[in-house]
Amino acid sequence: MPSVAHFIYIPGILLIGVAVGFVLGARAAREEMEKSRKARRR
Repeated sequence: MPSVAHFIYIPGILLIGVAVGFVLGARAAREEMEKSRKARRR
C-alpha cells in the first residue's frame, strides 16, 4: 500500500502542473489575441 507521503506528493505535483499549464495557456491565448488584433488593424 502507498505511504501517506504519496497521498500528499502526487496531488501536490498534479496541482502544480495544472497551475503551470494554466499560466502558460493564458499567456499563449493573450499572444494569439494580440496577433489577431494587429492583423485586423492592417
